[in-house]
Amino acid sequence: MAEITDKITQEYDASQIQVLEGLEAVRKRPGMYIGSTSSSGLHHLVYEIVDNAIDEALAGYCTHIEVSIEPGNTIRVSDNGRGIPVDIQEQTGKPALEVVYTVLHAGGKFGGGGYKVSGGLHGVGASVVNALSEWLEVDVHKNGNIYQMKFSRGNITQEMKIVGTTDHTGTVVRFKPDPEIFEDTVYDYETLHIRMREQAFLNAGLHIATEDKRGNETVRDEMRYEGGIREFVKYLNRAKTALHNDVIYMSGGREDSIAEIAIQYNDSYNETILSFANNIHTPEGGMHETGFKTALTRVFNAYGQKIGLLKNDDKVSGEDCREGLACIISVKLTEAQFEGQTKAKLGNSEIRTLVDNIVSEKLTTYLEENPAVGRVILEKALTASRAREAARRARENIRRKNALEGSTLPGKLRDCNERDPSLTEIYIVEGDSAGGSATGGRDSRFQAILPLWGKMLNVEKARADKVYTNDKLMPVITALGAGLGEDFDVSKLRYHKVIIMADADVDGSHIRTLLLTFFFRFMRPLIEHGYVYAAMPPLYKLVRGKQTRYAFSDEERDRISAEMRGEDGKGKIDISRNKGLGEMDPHELWDTTMNPETRTLKRITLEDAIAADEIFTILMGEKVEPRKEFIEKNAKYAVNLDI
Repeated sequence: MAEITDKITQEYDASQIQVLEGLEAVRKRPGMYIGSTSSSGLHHLVYEIVDNAIDEALAGYCTHIEVSIEPGNTIRVSDNGRGIPVDIQEQTGKPALEVVYTVLHAGGKFGGGGYKVSGGLHGVGASVVNALSEWLEVDVHKNGNIYQMKFSRGNITQEMKIVGTTDHTGTVVRFKPDPEIFEDTVYDYETLHIRMREQAFLNAGLHIATEDKRGNETVRDEMRYEGGIREFVKYLNRAKTALHNDVIYMSGGREDSIAEIAIQYNDSYNETILSFANNIHTPEGGMHETGFKTALTRVFNAYGQKIGLLKNDDKVSGEDCREGLACIISVKLTEAQFEGQTKAKLGNSEIRTLVDNIVSEKLTTYLEENPAVGRVILEKALTASRAREAARRARENIRRKNALEGSTLPGKLRDCNERDPSLTEIYIVEGDSAGGSATGGRDSRFQAILPLWGKMLNVEKARADKVYTNDKLMPVITALGAGLGEDFDVSKLRYHKVIIMADADVDGSHIRTLLLTFFFRFMRPLIEHGYVYAAMPPLYKLVRGKQTRYAFSDEERDRISAEMRGEDGKGKIDISRNKGLGEMDPHELWDTTMNPETRTLKRITLEDAIAADEIFTILMGEKVEPRKEFIEKNAKYAVNLDI
């Protein structure tokens, strides 16, 4: 990091805080600033405050960050950085602390010299969190004093004042999200813990602790990774079998930019590339990913020619080279150019050149020094290439077959009458008996039914060519009509609700997980666009006289039972657990599980693709021990497990 920190202005004071415009419309249009007012936006508030502390760590001044969920779902974030400036800011004549928390686009990230590298592109973090909080308090430890300010919904309720003395520097922020803004104000500890663990991996040696103080016992996790992204890659591969023991690490810098890359291959058929710019995850990639992929493919083809594994004009594609790859790319640069409000893609073209040069030089050297590892990786790429060719032939056969048969739909599909995909839904149902009940109970105007039968392929353990020739999956592929893998085209999808309807038991959960694994690995846009749902059939049927009601949980069963007894309390209520969808008659299935007016559907989302990849690998992969640990840890949540 010396290339960057040596050039940083040592003093961090009000002269480095520049105001671009006033704080306006945040409460009216919160989605513009934090993405949404759902759970993701709620957690984003914490990330904005933590990002400020991370920026202090990048500048070389912060070594420890604490993130706590306090009773009442309030948040406390503390760091041991330099402390937000408290002197008078020249443009406004107000204390810099006040400006940072009340003015949009105010911060040390707009050319004032406070930071050379920063994740906070827009500089809106602190003020937006303040505007969207019922209350916010900030304590700054600086100059031997503790300076404090208090706010409510962006308005000052206590001017900055000295409330004590201190022997260290740093900032402590406490806030309560505003229930007038957010749909739900309950924080999920694991969501915050995963994000903070990611930040600890990306900042080698930085100590981050997370705490949940809401229960009877405090949950606390301490994270510090001296190996940085090397350890991140090992973590990604922990449920897989690595093809080589060491993590290949490459780094370099130019002017004010630095890049580091860590890779390790495993025996799976999927690639996992996670890229970051100034510690911000870039899920849509960008120039740093492009530079990496280009160089990786070029280096392996050159190496294959050199050692004779590739003859004449033989080549392996980029996709072949990346099969089984776990990779972290982390770049840090002064002027990060992100595309889009959500910072999902990095646009700096000079970073592509930097990453390309680093990988070209360092990976070539590594392969020459470790020929056994190079040969293992290249042989895997060649096997992937042969499998990809087999998959291509299978795809062509399917296309020709469809062309000859006029794109015949699966024989078991009971299609709907409506042709507008935005108005239609398909229920993928386990077994013919449940399929029969669903067909009898559906509204055929807009609901299609596809029964599945037999054991479905676990795609986590199969290459693409096996998927294309699998007779259990082909009906699903054909019915949805959007293709598969690299050919998948979401615009051709025949239904905008793809509903997995399986029994509420272990077998049903297994079928659901197999299907979700298939969608995640081969039709990911289906999930990314929010088209995949899980039907929630009732667990219990309660009958008293002519009255029949259904319950979807033990708690609901007890509540409904009490309601049905009423005041007399003596009447007998017949409570039975629903054994399976096939045992419900069409009328019951419609009333409880298929009627849009009364049913419960759970949308499957991919808010954290890293976590989703991890879950599918653990649940459906080869290694038994990680799966056992996961099940033991999450058994009590199994009924409501979201991917």
